[in-house]
Amino acid sequence: MEFEFDIHKIFLEPITKLDSTLLPQRRPLVSSSEAEKQIMKVLDDIGKASAKAQRLPAPITSASRMQTNQHHLYILKDCTPKTAGRGLVIGFLKVGYKKLFVLDRKGSHIEAEPLCILDFYIHESLQRHGFGKELFGFMLRIEQVEPQHLAIDRPSEKFLSFLWKHYNLRAVIPQVNNFVIFEGFFRDRKAPGRKLPPKRAEGEIKPYSLSERDFLRHEEGLPWPFSQGQSSLNRAGSLGSSPTRPRVIPREDEFVKSLRTCRPHSLQRAANGEQEDSSQRRRTREERLQTLVRVMTPFVICLLFLCSFTSFPAPPSPFLHPFLLAPPSRSLLSLLLCLSVI
Repeated sequence: MEFEFDIHKIFLEPITKLDSTLLPQRRPLVSSSEAEKQIMKVLDDIGKASAKAQRLPAPITSASRMQTNQHHLYILKDCTPKTAGRGLVIGFLKVGYKKLFVLDRKGSHIEAEPLCILDFYIHESLQRHGFGKELFGFMLRIEQVEPQHLAIDRPSEKFLSFLWKHYNLRAVIPQVNNFVIFEGFFRDRKAPGRKLPPKRAEGEIKPYSLSERDFLRHEEGLPWPFSQGQSSLNRAGSLGSSPTRPRVIPREDEFVKSLRTCRPHSLQRAANGEQEDSSQRRRTREERLQTLVRVMTPFVICLLFLCSFTSFPAPPSPFLHPFLLAPPSRSLLSLLLCLSVI
């Protein structure tokens, strides 16, 4: 690829390595601002040419992408005498380390961070002239990596044929992502990958049982909300608060037994640690009877007063006979009876 500026003044080596700073190791022969501008122009143009050759919807290599990622880009220029004027860019190779989850031959997931081939392009007019092998071999020497240890992102058919021809990489290990690895990827690696444990098979679901719950058998306290700390129960010692009596928590086996045997309306008392006995039930019945007497007393008094001032032709019942006497006697007897009831 030709450019309007002189390539030899910004790329002094046949193969130049660039990183996120976009500055080569050897300082260009032009100013830093001018060199950066020209290098950005070269990266954008060769990235568009690579995307067009691979039929990608958008370029995956550009100056902005290089500045925001820790990738390495190798640019190969033409050093023949016929391009001694402004120079010519033959192609480029972009690599970078990525954390991947890859599958081995047994189907196990392995976490690895290999060096990945992210983009590789040689101009169409200069292919099959040995430039690709020269650029690829230079990258392997600089990065100190073996070809079988590389992971390749969406390789084209030409690239796969290139690897088969020059590096005998033909046995592909299928993956679930877009990367391709070859046989020998997991062999003799400097940084071996970490093998993830296989997923545990789901067993048969057992029916729910309080007696078989692990946390009821092994834990010391009761499950929430029954287990409350002593600090939340005892609030004595602070200004404006009165000491409270700590709640007696039953033992674990007694609590489980009470949950099985107690009636639904007694769950709250069982949770609070209270014991329900016959004497307590008797006291509850007596309290209810006393409340009924207090409520019915005014109605009985009103009925007695009405009966005391009413005259009947004949006593309808022996029970009402004392009230059918003379008016003074009936009034006095009614008053005494009301006082006795109260």
